Amino acid sequence: MIFIERVFVLKTPTMRLKRFLLRYFPPGIALEYIQGGKTKTKMLGLSSLSTRTNVNELAATIAADEPLVTPSVVPQLVESLCKLQTKLSDASNHWFHNSKTLKTHLLPLTNVAFDKQGKRCLTGSYDRTCKVWDTDSGKELCTLKGHKNVVYAVTFNSPFDDKILTGSFDKTACLWSAETGECYSTLWGHTAEVVAVQFNLQCHLVGTSSMDSTAKLFNIATGQEVATLHGHTGEVIALKFSDDGNQIITGSFDHSIGVWDTRTAKRVGILNGHLQEISNCLFNHDGSLIASSSMDKTAKVWDQRTFSSLATITGHNDEVLDIAFDYKGHQLATASTDATACIWDVHSDFKLLAKMKGHKEEVSKVCFSPAGARLLTASLDRTARLWNADTGNCIQILDGHTDDVFSCAFSYNGDIIITASKDNTCKIWR
Repeated sequence: MIFIERVFVLKTPTMRLKRFLLRYFPPGIALEYIQGGKTKTKMLGLSSLSTRTNVNELAATIAADEPLVTPSVVPQLVESLCKLQTKLSDASNHWFHNSKTLKTHLLPLTNVAFDKQGKRCLTGSYDRTCKVWDTDSGKELCTLKGHKNVVYAVTFNSPFDDKILTGSFDKTACLWSAETGECYSTLWGHTAEVVAVQFNLQCHLVGTSSMDSTAKLFNIATGQEVATLHGHTGEVIALKFSDDGNQIITGSFDHSIGVWDTRTAKRVGILNGHLQEISNCLFNHDGSLIASSSMDKTAKVWDQRTFSSLATITGHNDEVLDIAFDYKGHQLATASTDATACIWDVHSDFKLLAKMKGHKEEVSKVCFSPAGARLLTASLDRTARLWNADTGNCIQILDGHTDDVFSCAFSYNGDIIITASKDNTCKIWR
C-alpha cells in the first residue's frame, strides 16, 4: 500500500489529529493522531467507494461516526475522498506505448517485479544474476551477483523498496540492498531449488519455498532461520503472506494448500480437494478468502476461517496456470493453457462474469489493473493483452516480443506495464 500525507490539526483535550493518510488500493483513509503523548493510527476502509459515490454524503457519514473527524476538517476530507475517487477511474482511456525495451540478460529471464512506485524493476535470469533497472531511462542500476545457479524468484520489500530478495536453484535465497547491490545475508537451509520468495508486509520476515517440499521463515534483521514449515509431501511452488503477516499459505505439487501461523510456525489448516498439482495460491486483500489454481483444470475459493471450499470453478478445459484477485477481493481472474482468461464473481454466486478470447496459445499470467477495470494477460503467443474487465473485450494488444511472454505486471498506479519474454528482453509500456 502507499500512503500520501495530508496534515490537519485537531485540538481537543485528549486527542490531536495529526494527518490523514490516503491508501489508494483498496481505498482507505488512515487517521494518525496523538493520544496521551503517543502516536496512534486508525484505518477507515472504504472498499465501497466507487466513481459514482457521492463524496459529500460519504464524508458526512464518516464525520458522524468518527469523533476525530470534526466539522473543521470535513472539507479536507472531501478533497481526500475525491483524490481516491480519481484513482479509481483507472485511466480507462489510456493507450499504452512501448517506451523502453530492456535488453536484460544473455540467458533467458525467469521473473520480473516492479517496486511500489514503478520507478525500478527487477529481472532474474538463468545467467545467475538479478538486475535492477530504472524504468524511466532504461538504465541498468546494478547487478546482483553471487548466486551459483539460476535466479528464479525476485521481489522488492514494498512499500519501503530498500531491500531485494532473490531465490535461486542453488538452494539459497539472498537479501540485498536495493540501493547499492550489497548482499546483506545469504539464507541457507533448503536442500533443493528455491522457487518462491516473499517479504511479509511488515518487512521483518521473509518466506521461501522449495522443491525440497518445505517452506522456511527467516528474520530479515539477522538473516537467521526462524522456522521450517514441514508437512507437504511434494514440491512447494507458491507461498503468500496475509496482509497482517500472521499467516502464510503454501501451494504444493502434493495437490494441497497449507495454512500456517507465522507466530507459532504451526500448520493451522490444510486445503484438500484439488486432484492435481497446485499452480498458485493467494489471499484476497482482507484475508477472508484464499484462492488456488491447479493443473486439474479448476480453481477453488476457500473460507479462510473454516478452511472449507466455497466453490470449485470449472469453466476452463485445460490447466489453470495463474489466478489474481481484484483489489476488493470480489472478483477472481484465471489464466489457462486453453488460451483464455476468465473473470469470476467470488463475492456472491461465483458465476462467470467475462471470458477473454483472442490469444493463440496458453495464457501464463493474469493480473488486474490497480483499480480493477482492466485485465492484463501474458501468453506464449508472444503478446500481452489488455481487456475490459466488465465485457471481456480486448482493448489493446501489446506486441513486439519475438518469443513467449511469460510475465506481466502493472505498476502500483496502473500507468506503467512491464512484460517479460523468453526473447531475453523486458518491455516497458506507458
